[in-house]
Parts: sequence; C-alpha cells; structure tokens
Amino acid sequence: MPKRYYLIGALLLLTYLSRAQGNGPGIRGARAAALGNASVALNDGWAMGNNVASLGQLTEPFVGVYAENRYLIRALSTAVLTAAAPLGGLRDGKARNGVVGVEVQRFGDKLYSEQRIGTGYGYRGGLFSIGARVDVLQVSIEGLGSRRSVAVSVGGQAEVVPKRLYFGAYLYNLNQTKLAQYDDERVPTVLKAGLSYRPADKVLLNVETEKDVDQPADFKAGLEYQAVEALAVRAGFSSLSEQTTGGVGLRAGQFRIDYAAAWQARLGLSQHLSVSVQLPKKP
Repeated sequence: MPKRYYLIGALLLLTYLSRAQGNGPGIRGARAAALGNASVALNDGWAMGNNVASLGQLTEPFVGVYAENRYLIRALSTAVLTAAAPLGGLRDGKARNGVVGVEVQRFGDKLYSEQRIGTGYGYRGGLFSIGARVDVLQVSIEGLGSRRSVAVSVGGQAEVVPKRLYFGAYLYNLNQTKLAQYDDERVPTVLKAGLSYRPADKVLLNVETEKDVDQPADFKAGLEYQAVEALAVRAGFSSLSEQTTGGVGLRAGQFRIDYAAAWQARLGLSQHLSVSVQLPKKP
C-alpha cells in the first residue's frame, strides 16, 4: 500500500509540474502549442478550449482531434475531440444565431486520470464576440475513487483594428468549483488576456499573459509565418514553464494537420499533434 501512495504522489507532482490539462484550461490544438499557447486571441476551430468567445467567428462546421504527450511520459498524455457548428445559417458574414461547440477530453492513465465533457456557445456582433462554456470535470485515482465538479467559463474578443489586431480575454472556472472538501481543493481559476497582431498578410504575432489565482503570472508569445498557402511555420515560448516551442502546419483543402514540439530544460520534450477539418458551407 505505501508503494501505491508513493506512486500516486509522484504522479500528482509530475502533473502539477506539467500544468496538466484536465483541471485547468490547458492547450487546444498543435497550432496553439507551437505558439507557446498564446492563443486567447486566436481565431480558429479550437476556440472551445482556447477562448470560447472566438467560436462566434466560425462560419463553417469544424471537427478536430488533438493528442499531446508531456515529457515522453505515457501517464502525461491528453486526447481531445472537439466539434463546432454555426446555428441558423449566415448573415453579413457571420453565424446568424451564433455557434455551438462540444468537447470531450481525457488526461492520464489507469492510476490517475482526468476527464472533461464541455459544451459552449459563442456569438459575434459586429467587431465584438462573447462566449460561455460549461464543463463537467472528473478526477479519478485508482483505489481512492473519483470526484466530479462543474466549471463555468466566459470569454470575449474584440477586433481592435479590422483584420489586423484582435484582443482576447478568457476567465476559466469563474465559479471556483471544488474538487474536494479536504484542504479546500479547488479547480484552478485562471484569467488569460492577450493580443493577436497581423503586421503583414503572412505574419502573425501573438502575446498573452495568464494568471492562475494561486500561481505566478505566465507570459507567452508566439510567431507564425505562412511560408506558402499550404505551409505555416511557428515558434513561441512560455516564461512560467520555461518552455520554447516550435511547429508546422499543413493545409490540404478542408483538412489541417498541425505538429508542435516543446522543450523544457529540466523535464525534456513534449509533442503535440492535431488533425482537423473545416466542412464546406452548404450552398
């Protein structure tokens, strides 16, 4: 029995060091991962996790799968399936009745795991977008059972300079839901805010700050260059986790394949892969 609890403790420590996804907002999509996860002002199909407000920017149905492995440790792996669809057709280049999204996520292994089922809604009105999502979270430890909680999150985006500069903000777990009564264990409450700037048609620069109420602030930045229509190259960093990141994105028609790698000097290599499809609009 002591050996089991030692293993659980070691795994929980690794989970903390890697900022495990299930309890916090985490990373969605290898594009965001390559940009140092400076993603709160991004506009792409991974809006459900990065900032639910940007769901309102979608004009076509989206389906994506994302896989992540932290530090080449099997127990620190995450898998995500997400889908989003506009409601009520299009009007003035935006979804008439907003966009709805769903997400299913799993982190960990048999010994320790986290699961999430979330649903979200985003609406774009002029130069502003707003959104909200609700997550049911479950944390399971072998031999100790599981706990469930519900987290509510909200986000906003503004097109400060049309087609050039976006501002985004996202508050995760605003209701500060509890996981356990012991030691007042709560799901992290996290505030993110940042900018996405396009100085040229082929260049994108993102900057962001993220603050967990119980942790120091994290500064993140990322750069994307669209080398050709089918290929994008990316780089970024995160100050709190001391990670440097990089990756590529490939486009083939409606399909997108993105890969990212992150390096942390003490813990090593992390890898991220996502595959998605933006379904064509109905005539």
